[in-house]
Amino acid sequence: MGFEMKGKIKKIFEQQDFPSGFYKRDFVVTTEEQYPQDVKFTAVKERTEQIARFQEGDPVLVKFDVRGREYNGNFYVDLNAWRVEAGDGAPPEQGAAAPAVSQDPMPDVPPMPVAPAADDDDLPF
Repeated sequence: MGFEMKGKIKKIFEQQDFPSGFYKRDFVVTTEEQYPQDVKFTAVKERTEQIARFQEGDPVLVKFDVRGREYNGNFYVDLNAWRVEAGDGAPPEQGAAAPAVSQDPMPDVPPMPVAPAADDDDLPF
């Protein structure tokens, strides 16, 4: 089951590399609610590259799964981020500006031509 959360990146931690070849990177997103929450996510393996494109303060949309596990009688929950997108919908590496909107007034449009009278109609019905 997947979830989504929008917010701004508050903190990006350094990547953690393990002897087994596994690597991960944690980051914190502050939600944009009435009562903002700081939520920590984990990106693993290739997904860490998605985090590298962002900086602290960038708006993001995080798609994630909830993962749980037991270790030595303790239970842990991780929020596994599998996709991180720019909060405005555009990829962060695209620096293209939005198309400019003209401030000129709308030009005058001539009125539509009037339809011919019903008796001038040559249709059989």
